[in-house]
Parts: sequence; structure tokens; C-alpha cells
Amino acid sequence: MKHEIDGGDVPLLQLLTPEGTRVTSRGTKPYRELAAGLTTERLREIYRDMVLTRRFDDEATSLQRQGELALYAPARGQEAAQVGSAHALRPQDYVFPSYREHGVLQVRGVDPVDRLRFYRASDHGGWDPNEHNVHLYTVVIGSQALHAAGYAMGIQRDGAVGTGDDDVDAAVVAYFGDGATSQGDVNEALVFASVNESPVVFFCQNNQWAISVPTSKQSKVPIYKRGEGFGVPSLRVDGNDVLAVYAATTEALQRARSGGGPTFIEAYTYRMGAHTTSDDPTRYRTTEQEEMWGRRDPIARLETLLRSEGALDDEFLTELDADAEALAERVRTETRELHPGSATTIFDDVYGTPHSIVAEDRAWFEAFEAGEPPAGPAAGATTPAAHPQGGTR
Repeated sequence: MKHEIDGGDVPLLQLLTPEGTRVTSRGTKPYRELAAGLTTERLREIYRDMVLTRRFDDEATSLQRQGELALYAPARGQEAAQVGSAHALRPQDYVFPSYREHGVLQVRGVDPVDRLRFYRASDHGGWDPNEHNVHLYTVVIGSQALHAAGYAMGIQRDGAVGTGDDDVDAAVVAYFGDGATSQGDVNEALVFASVNESPVVFFCQNNQWAISVPTSKQSKVPIYKRGEGFGVPSLRVDGNDVLAVYAATTEALQRARSGGGPTFIEAYTYRMGAHTTSDDPTRYRTTEQEEMWGRRDPIARLETLLRSEGALDDEFLTELDADAEALAERVRTETRELHPGSATTIFDDVYGTPHSIVAEDRAWFEAFEAGEPPAGPAAGATTPAAHPQGGTR
């Protein structure tokens, strides 16, 4: 299927039209077969995750407007790209998000209040990455792509790729936006992943705006072509079509886990709200454009499909409404109760095992906070030569 964007016809994988009907064109058959594996119950689960993600998103935005969050990055309009791709993951797969992947965290089971600890400035992280195989939010643009490439090289060398065991073989997904593809870190990550055939999926949510800079000012070619330049199989998918996103990500992850190397997916979508709550999108976007994309709402599109196939009933929708209300109430109440913990938490989780330098620094800092004369060197004054375990902090 072709799509009139970026100044010309660009191939776009689509399995669900904006009107909510399934696409049956011959060229989409491999992906249609993957999407066909989604049972009615699974589609309802995906719909539920998308609805709850948006309710969380709206509540978090309101909390920031009320002064309860220092900042927030809305994801309204990108639910299909996030939820659809996350549903393609297996438990052992690892995720490296940016700062906007609230839908991915919803699917991976990260507590909604924990997602806001970072934006509340009550915690320097928010959750235990090992509990959900989801790294912390990443604010430095594009750096998580390098982390993902390195982690993927690690599990490859640990023998967790290409064994044929579905419970062992793993892959990695790095999420980032169109603006991040202009950063050196993303391009370096593509180099490492490509030459090492690492099991990583680079998932670019092209919401068309790097804050106020349009995609046309970032690249003269469609963004997915950048992956091809590094020898990485790449495709563009309709990011508001949850079926296409799920199918494309499933195929890419299956290939990565089996030892087939990386994939670059560009999910062409639209950020309905602001870049962050400090942004005013009316200064660079038109009302007509926002209304046009409003008619392509990913949640409404899936809802239309489910209704046409008799998969939505009043009992399910009533229960979902109640769950959304309960989620909003909990987020409102418990977020306001979040307060910064001890400053010594900065020493937690620096390394996976106890480390002598970190232990010394913690002791020095605790003594300093207590008003006692600190024993030994100040934090940061130690040298690797004095400590056999010395390394990069």
C-alpha cells in the first residue's frame, strides 16, 4: 500500500484502514497471517491496554497542569504503536524506552504510579528494571539505542539467541522518536547492531515532530530508509494501525531471536498533544492537521473493528470504564503522596553486585549528611589505581 507522505508515495504496511476495516491486499499476506493469530480475547486485551494508557496519559497531563508533576511527556495518539509492539514481546525480551513509552510500560506491567516517580522528581528511576525487563525512562535523546545494541550483543554472546527454545531465545527493542534519528548515538547503534547481527529491533515512532521541527527538516528521505543505509532490514508501518504494528514487530522479533539480526521499524503516527507539558504545539501546527489526524485515532479505529466483529459488549465496556476510573483515581491520590526519599538512594543499583568504591562513597556521603567529619576521601576523589574493582561510574 502507498501513502501520500513526505512529498511522495511511500510504502506503508497497513492491515486496518482508518475506517476500521481489515486490509486484504495480497502483498500484506505474511503480516495478515501473523495478525490472524490474535484471538478475539487478545484483541480485547490490546484495546483495554490502549484505553487505559490514554486514561493514564490524560490524568498525568492534568496532574502536571495542577503543579503535581515537574514535567510530563504525553503519548496521546501513539497508543497503537506502543501497545501493539509491546504485545509482540516475550517475557525474556528487554525494552529500552525513551521518556514517552507509557503504553509499553502498561503492557509490561510497570505500576502506573511508579511511572510518575521520575516526573514527580521523587525518585531518580521509578521501578526495578529487572522486574519487568524494562529499562528506566531515558531523557538523553537517542542514548538508549546504544544501550539496547550493547545489551543485545551481550545476550547474543551469552547464548540466548538462536537456540530454538522459545523460553530462552530473547531479543531487545529500543524505542525512540524521529528526532532521535538525527543523533549520533542512534546511528552508532545501527552500526554496531548491523555488523554484529545483534538481536535488536529499532522502533522509531515518527510522530512527525521533533518538538517543533517537522520530519521534512530532519531527513530528505523517509526515516526507515536510514536503517537500510546501515544494512538493516527496514520498513514503515501505519503507526495508528495496531494490527500492522503488532505483525511487523512480531516478525522482526522472531527473526532477531532466531539469529537473523536487527530490524528498523518506522511507525508513522501523530502526537495529538504537546511534545511535553512545557510545549505549545499551536505555535507550529495547524488546527486542520490536528483534526485530520484526530479522524485517524488509533483507539477509535480498533473499536470500530471490534464492534463490527461483535467483540465488544456492554459488560466488557462497563467494566473497562470502571477500571479506567479506578486507575485515574489511584494515580491522582497516590502520586500526590509521593515524596523524595533519602539522597543516598543515588548509590543504589549503580552496579549489579556490591562495589567497594560505591560503598566508600556512600559512607562518606552519609557521614557528611549527618554532620560528622567524613573519614577517607570525598566522593569522586578515589582513583581506579587505588581500587582493583575500579571502573567507570
